[in-house]
Amino acid sequence: MTAPLPPFACIHSPAVPELLKQLNCSIAISTYQAGKLIFISSIDGKKLVQLPRNFKKPMGIFINNHGLSIATENSVIEFENAVKMALNLPGKKNTYDALFLPRVTYHTGGLDIHDLHKINGDLIAVNTVFSCLSRITSRHSFEPVWKPNFIKKLRPTDDCRLNGLAVEKDKIKYVSALGSTNTPEGWRNDKLTSGVIIDVDSGETVASNLSMPHSPRLYHNELYCLISAKGELIKIDTQTGSYEVVKTFNGFLRGMDKIGDYLFIGLSKIRKESDAFGDLPIAPYANQSGIVILHLPTRGVVGSILYKNSVEEIYDVKLLRGFIRPSILNTEKEEHKIAVTSPVGEYWAIKPKES
Repeated sequence: MTAPLPPFACIHSPAVPELLKQLNCSIAISTYQAGKLIFISSIDGKKLVQLPRNFKKPMGIFINNHGLSIATENSVIEFENAVKMALNLPGKKNTYDALFLPRVTYHTGGLDIHDLHKINGDLIAVNTVFSCLSRITSRHSFEPVWKPNFIKKLRPTDDCRLNGLAVEKDKIKYVSALGSTNTPEGWRNDKLTSGVIIDVDSGETVASNLSMPHSPRLYHNELYCLISAKGELIKIDTQTGSYEVVKTFNGFLRGMDKIGDYLFIGLSKIRKESDAFGDLPIAPYANQSGIVILHLPTRGVVGSILYKNSVEEIYDVKLLRGFIRPSILNTEKEEHKIAVTSPVGEYWAIKPKES
């Protein structure tokens, strides 16, 4: 009898551990289907190790050198990196080079937040339910900061499935949506040809007739996007609206980040019985979930990480630059209760004795 696979069992290309070591980074992925944020790291450039943490329906991730934010089903949680404490994590001394500790939770309610970014200290979220970009604050569930011109009134009806954002020099330049409709869930009526990319400054649509665009990204002033329904990575000419297919993959694409010449792209399976996705062109071929790594100058796939179980879809993919073995504590872990940080020092508090 074959032994059952352990949770989050995966296979990877032999070159991936060495590549992560060479690039001096780790991978973070969110999967709302499995309810996990997962860090994937290299050990000595020879093997991979995963660190999964529980979150309820995690989606958009923002990471910089000192912090991490993640959107969940009803909240956005902010973490700060306590580097010195990472080295002294109880039971795991000298194991990690970063430790993200929970600091603030914003209780947003059900906004179905997709992409997330921090601009000049403000958390800006793609508020999909209300079809707008929103500032996340402690005063309200959200504060709207921008909406597409075709959205006449903000209401919780997911009119266009606004989902992704592209940032340049701490400014949101473009957003993606699955439709340009102003009716409740109107994007579902023609999802294979109704996707758009919108210029935030002008409000103009710069690309249209797209098949479920996700994860728009600006790299060296060039706009890339994932065409999820067809498994395509495209590069868009924002002046003409035309685009070039850079690479096609066998998977529903969502989540992308770049370091050096390498793109890390998320692959998801599609459930054939799904009403929303079972009829997509990529559906017969979208049988694997994980990460594929593309060398952009040559457009060659140089590695992949593919899950055998536990993970069927991926929403976001972000890279932790400069961290080979990061860790994160959610509020389910007892350690977060004894982690004390301050401007004058950091230490692990002693657990009080029971009386």
